[in-house]
Amino acid sequence: MAKNPIELVTGSLKDKKQWRVYRARIKQLPASYRATVGAIEKYLWNFGETPTEWPRAAAMLDGLADLFERAATDGTPIRDIVGDDPADFAETFARSYSDGGWIAKARARLVQAVDDAAREDGDS
Repeated sequence: MAKNPIELVTGSLKDKKQWRVYRARIKQLPASYRATVGAIEKYLWNFGETPTEWPRAAAMLDGLADLFERAATDGTPIRDIVGDDPADFAETFARSYSDGGWIAKARARLVQAVDDAAREDGDS
């Protein structure tokens, strides 16, 4: 089925709606929880193993919003959520949703390139 011509230029309108719903959920969090989620997002987009396909990324973001909404409702301190190493928390959290991200794909390309070169060179 052909895509909506507007979506060919702007991307999926459904995906954009999911993103807006997620952002609205985060906006409703208390300031300290909202800041923590923002910092986790920034870390994951820059350094983490985030999913490369939108459905997995959307599930990860929904999971993050669920976690922090429950914590805010229960009054759970932020350090009880993320622990002493927020980077480790973020990476572990993302890994449960990840398809390996760009790092895994880059590693796979490297391995394939070396394997191909070794075969051309007569190595096994």
